[in-house]
Amino acid sequence: GNIFTQQPSYFSDLDETLPTVLQVFNNILHKCGLQCEGASAEPQKLGEKVSVTAGNMPLQELKDVVLYLCDTCTTLWAFLDVFPLACQTFQKHEFCYRLASFYELAIPELESAIKKRHYEANSVFADLWRRISHSRKKMIEVFHILINQVCLQPILE
Repeated sequence: GNIFTQQPSYFSDLDETLPTVLQVFNNILHKCGLQCEGASAEPQKLGEKVSVTAGNMPLQELKDVVLYLCDTCTTLWAFLDVFPLACQTFQKHEFCYRLASFYELAIPELESAIKKRHYEANSVFADLWRRISHSRKKMIEVFHILINQVCLQPILE
């Protein structure tokens, strides 16, 4: 069996960790000058001007954001792929809704920022584009795993 069946208390650890995972999405939105929707949205401080966007941030920062997103999405997918039982815990945190809102806000913004840039080397563009496409694909796959486990499996059982 896996570690969760050996140690059921890991489910509560996972439950406590999920707000941190969701905070990663908020951090990325914040770095791109975007506001997250819904209950998790933190009010913008008065006088706080959102001046940095995905389109005007320094190239190194854009690379960092895309890499961070790519790592996060790949890790999330790998975890749920090997351990789909975790989906129930993810869903307790409205993960599908949060993932969908994040996707709608961040992906078009980042893709547009990547396309509009001028690059010294085409390889930089190719690498960023490959990573954002991979991130998008993994987010969709995570969503599919969640929907399958949380909505479809219970109907089939």
